[in-house]
Amino acid sequence: MSAHFTADPAATGSAVFPVRPEWLTLSAAFADEVPVIADRDDLVVSVAPGAGGGAPACFYPHRALIEVDGDHLRVDPATVDPANLSDRARYAPAWGALTHECGHAKHTAWEPPEGAPPAVVAAAMLLEEPRMEAAHIRRRPDDRHWLRACVQGIVATDLHLFADPTTAPKMTPADAAHTAALLLGRADGGVLTHAEVYPVARVVEDVLGAEVLGKLRTVWRQALRTADDAGEQMLDLGRRWCEILGTDPDSTSPASAGTSDPSGGSPGPGAPATPSPLADAIAAVLGSVAANVASEKPPQDPAAVAAAAEEREAAAEREAGKMARRVFAIGGPRSGDTRTMATRPPTPEECTAARVLARALDTAGMRERVAVRATSEVPPGRLRMRGVRAAEAQLAAGAVVTAEPFTRTIRTPVTVPPLRVGIACDVSGSMGWARAHVASAAWILANAARHTRVPADTASVIFGRNVRPLTHPGKPPTEVTEFRANDNYEDIPRALDALDGALGLSRPGAARLVVIVSDGKYRSDPRRDGQKKLDRLRASGCAVLWLTTSANDTPLDGATVHVLTDPTTAARAIGHAATAALRTAARRR
Repeated sequence: MSAHFTADPAATGSAVFPVRPEWLTLSAAFADEVPVIADRDDLVVSVAPGAGGGAPACFYPHRALIEVDGDHLRVDPATVDPANLSDRARYAPAWGALTHECGHAKHTAWEPPEGAPPAVVAAAMLLEEPRMEAAHIRRRPDDRHWLRACVQGIVATDLHLFADPTTAPKMTPADAAHTAALLLGRADGGVLTHAEVYPVARVVEDVLGAEVLGKLRTVWRQALRTADDAGEQMLDLGRRWCEILGTDPDSTSPASAGTSDPSGGSPGPGAPATPSPLADAIAAVLGSVAANVASEKPPQDPAAVAAAAEEREAAAEREAGKMARRVFAIGGPRSGDTRTMATRPPTPEECTAARVLARALDTAGMRERVAVRATSEVPPGRLRMRGVRAAEAQLAAGAVVTAEPFTRTIRTPVTVPPLRVGIACDVSGSMGWARAHVASAAWILANAARHTRVPADTASVIFGRNVRPLTHPGKPPTEVTEFRANDNYEDIPRALDALDGALGLSRPGAARLVVIVSDGKYRSDPRRDGQKKLDRLRASGCAVLWLTTSANDTPLDGATVHVLTDPTTAARAIGHAATAALRTAARRR
């Protein structure tokens, strides 16, 4: 029988009291979490050094008691907060042991009857280990991580792997079968992976042979499909297990069944105890599982994750707002090569382009009125006789008349979503081709927003070593602002922050578009940070258009790339993208 599951009604537990107050506090904290895990509210938990009956944890079903050995906690008990899911990773093996015993409390709903053959009971309880864990993760999939975290301690205790070298598994059929049930059975149950247990599977097959191992696998797989309270079926599987191994059902020591391999049997008197290949394989597998668990991301508290995400978003918004004030209110740092030049009056072609874009935005924001069917007690509308009869029946019965026999179709207009567009132009030395075209496009877009009936707001910046405004939000320029392109750096993260803070590009509720004009040839730091900013905008629903002139350029990932064969069409490309963004937002409404 398992060392951590005691079905003996006379068992009283092994915790030693009194203990330090922090262990009593921790026991109460663990007990508060157990009802959710075990789906029972009658369990008592005791966490203390030396508890667990020699195992990491133990369940006493007749006392509804779970003991956890505090020596496996390995952290200061006064600092443990099990109510916080993120805290459990610090003491994952101890929490996994508690979870394992909660699985017994919920799913081991049968007891061996009095007089049942000892070896059969032991085999059935052996099969219960993978069966119970498989049932538990079907009910609570996230607990798989914690069950994996305690495999090393639980299985090593059941196999006496580290306690005494003389009792470690030998190259015998009984030890191989015992190991197969605990490790290969857990792999078939979904707690471990077959790749993780392969070293043990190979040694076990060498000891048992493929035929015997196949028969045992059939038994434990049938156990995995057995109901929680099907004690008779589990005992039948225990009998089959004993028959396959040639174990005497009345034996009180089923581990002695089978023929020992001379090279792996018990050492003679005075001979040193050497680990068998089976023990070495078990230790390697358990160590590998522990390493894999340490590298896995533990289950997260959804509320804590959401709170952390909200805090990160709030911090990002504060950073964007600060950058927007620095750029659009102050104009950016006074030094550096990132500079604007003189202004000029717009050309007649630019004025025409602004009016054409305004009409396009108006058209894109329009949708046909939505038809809504409504009912009423009185005209106007079409009379439905079914509704009339329902009203008459209600009236005859003396009930309140709720029938509405008249129907009509009402067409209501759909609210046009607002539009927010930001433009960021790279002004490093390789971007000379963009100077005149982006300056013109920024003026066209800003003045189109002034003429359109769609609520629209735009802004544009240039970015090099610094970030400077080209057009301001809510202030359509009367003249076109030109700029230089001779900088030696590309601070795209701050450019995106400035546009986001000024226009709210990361806030839902509008059609949002950011246009980046650049060849994408950045240093590693601005590229990495700029990608994070871009990913955040895209995740919020903001469309991203990247304008360049060469297929060999390197835009950031996730942007919709448009290669300009003719740079003079930059304003047209930006207008089409803004129209498409507005049309998409209107369609979603």
